[in-house]
Amino acid sequence: QLQLVESGGGLVQSGGSLRLSCAASGFILDHVAIGWFRQAPGKEREGVSWMRRSDGGTYYVDSVKGRFTISRDNAKNTVYLQMKSLQPENKDVYYCAGAQRAYYDSNAYYRPYSYEYWGRGEQVTVSS
Repeated sequence: QLQLVESGGGLVQSGGSLRLSCAASGFILDHVAIGWFRQAPGKEREGVSWMRRSDGGTYYVDSVKGRFTISRDNAKNTVYLQMKSLQPENKDVYYCAGAQRAYYDSNAYYRPYSYEYWGRGEQVTVSS
């Protein structure tokens, strides 16, 4: 059974850091592109970062560049999202997702419908 499981969320003070983990089972993570998404209540899910399957190239939306880092541990079959300088507006549910399909347009990897596999999400709360 193909599965992604997030962990590492919780409550952090403004300016603090968290590291989210996304553990895969049933498939090998470096065989798929991995994306991290966030979703606020009543809003659409939006991509914040993704990692290319072939060489592990990383991509970020402008709002998180310099603060978020996506990385992968192949031995643990786990992808991480290190988040720094968190602000109250970063309070969202964060999801990891895996895409087996390949897209010519790299921007496709910021779109939820590009992904076949999803975790259940992890709540991140930032107190002011």
